[in-house]
Amino acid sequence: MRVLFIVDRIPYPVLGGAALRNYNLLRRLAAEHEVWLVAFTKNAEQREAVHHLDDFCAGVEFVEAESQGALSDLPNFAKYILRGIPPELRFFASPTLTQKIQALLARFQFDVIHIDQIYMGLYLETIPPAQRPRTLWGLHDVDFVKYRRIIQLESKKTRKLRLWLNNHFMYGWEPRQASKFGRCLTVSEMDRQLLLEKNPKLRIEVIPNGVDAHLFAIRPEVQGQYVLIFVGNMAYLPCADAVLYFCEQILPQIRRAIPNVEFWVVGKDPPEKIQALNGDGIRVTGRVEDVRPYYVQSTACVVPLRAGGGTRLKILESLAMGRPVVSTSIGCEGLELKDGEHILIADDPAAFAQQTVRLLKDSSFRQQLARNGRQAVEARYDWDVITKKLVDVYREVAA
Repeated sequence: MRVLFIVDRIPYPVLGGAALRNYNLLRRLAAEHEVWLVAFTKNAEQREAVHHLDDFCAGVEFVEAESQGALSDLPNFAKYILRGIPPELRFFASPTLTQKIQALLARFQFDVIHIDQIYMGLYLETIPPAQRPRTLWGLHDVDFVKYRRIIQLESKKTRKLRLWLNNHFMYGWEPRQASKFGRCLTVSEMDRQLLLEKNPKLRIEVIPNGVDAHLFAIRPEVQGQYVLIFVGNMAYLPCADAVLYFCEQILPQIRRAIPNVEFWVVGKDPPEKIQALNGDGIRVTGRVEDVRPYYVQSTACVVPLRAGGGTRLKILESLAMGRPVVSTSIGCEGLELKDGEHILIADDPAAFAQQTVRLLKDSSFRQQLARNGRQAVEARYDWDVITKKLVDVYREVAA
């Protein structure tokens, strides 16, 4: 098959959940199919990464994303509002990217056109109407749910208003725009049901997030230490909130039972309030090129998220490497994992601390949970398995 893949940014270096998903899918798709990639680049590192993607894609077209402030382009802001479109989408509108997409469509007959991420949904308008039945829209989250939660965390009034306004329009626009695609893709059955509640006529397939089970191979536990790990993009408000919540309300309770426990925060762009936590058994790494050595040194992974959407790749990575996970319900929602069998779930500080202490003190239980988690990853969440399912959906859409 010949596939056109349109995404909001070059998925390399592989930093963050969206890049992880798209890079792993693209690499596997390109091994057996002709894949053309169109994307924005946001910095010199991503521009240089185009050469790496050229090694396996048939071609890569990119446009430099323009840096814009929240109040820039106010005339278009008003136009988007009047059309019922979330105003944040205007930052992703690019005549140059549109021209590159149209040029590829004029050169080639694509079997499938995969537009990925919520903010790229407006590029459906660049696709000729006769080809739109062969389009797919990949949604990593249900954004009108995700932002409703994030609004509760935001303390700055102007930012809170901006989030509210965007979410207000997203609530109607997301399911309405989804109906214009040949097929939609969600990362979980829960997200699929959320969209179907808004529009029962949508054709939606679940293509879950995953992990490279070979790359993230199970590793023996390091003896003589207790290390809890949190992995995430620290510039993302729900991740920063999760770390602060854990350090302020959960970690002190754990340390009353296990005084020498350490907590490592692994991820790019930690804000000052997260950097200030560094010390006294808390380690803030910033960006790392490879998260695997940190999982190897850890005893367990904690995911104390109180907002967000989609599904968490950090959970799948941790389980793949044999590191059990304690999570909130929001942290692990959408994943087919059972509490007490594959993962431990707790939604208040006392219960979260209690489950974590139980996991750290009971090595046999910890090992059993780790084995179960690894088996679940191999059966349902390996990228090889997921890519085969995506190709099946592509064939249905192309038929």
